[in-house]
Parts: sequence; structure tokens; C-alpha cells
Amino acid sequence: MSHQPTPRGPRPSGTPHVGNAETDGADYRGWFVGSFVRGDDARVTDDVEVKWGLHPAGDTRPAWNPDDAATTLCLLVSGRFNLYFDAEPVTLARPGDYAVWGPGTRHRWQALDDSVVLTIRWPSQSS
Repeated sequence: MSHQPTPRGPRPSGTPHVGNAETDGADYRGWFVGSFVRGDDARVTDDVEVKWGLHPAGDTRPAWNPDDAATTLCLLVSGRFNLYFDAEPVTLARPGDYAVWGPGTRHRWQALDDSVVLTIRWPSQSS
């Protein structure tokens, strides 16, 4: 999980922000919306986290990664991407293919081709 410390001080005002997911997520390992983002705009929220994941072919998370508190949606933008949930892999092969899983579900992943994956997780976790 890629999280930065929650910024101290007042919560953001909800001011609109226009940016680039890859650029804005550079300091947060691809995450560009969430409670850990430093800013004073609508990207800083306790409600949701959003990640723009750029994964070269062969990139993998070999360790099981459960998230005990959040629901996750993983949507393939391009490439081919395997998700593993305890047993057989689930292959996201067509742009728009996705998987959703609830809190406590163990998962890991592997990029089969150069892949772009949009991940949405809710609620946002501050640590």
C-alpha cells in the first residue's frame, strides 16, 4: 500500500483541481486522490483513493496484500494484467475489464504486458 502521512492542518475546501494522473501521482506511487495527498483541493479526501498504475511487462506484486478496511476496483486501461485471489489468476485482457473485491480479500498481481491500470479504493486509508 502506498500512503503518505496525512497532512496536518485544516481539511481541503473541495476546490476543483485539473491535472495529470501520472504527474500528480508521482510522489505517491501512482495514487493521486486520497487522504494522504498533500494539497488544498478536492484530491484530498477520506472517501476514496485513485491510482494510475503504469506497470511494465513482468512487473509483479508477489506477496499477498489484504486490505482489511477497503473495497477495491481495478480497471484495465491497456495491456494484460493478472490478479490472483487465493487460487486461479483472473486475467484482465480487454480495455475496460475489471475486478472488484471487498475488505479482507487477499490479492496479488502481475503485468503480463505493459499495462495501465486504474485502481479505485474506498474509503481512503491514512496510514
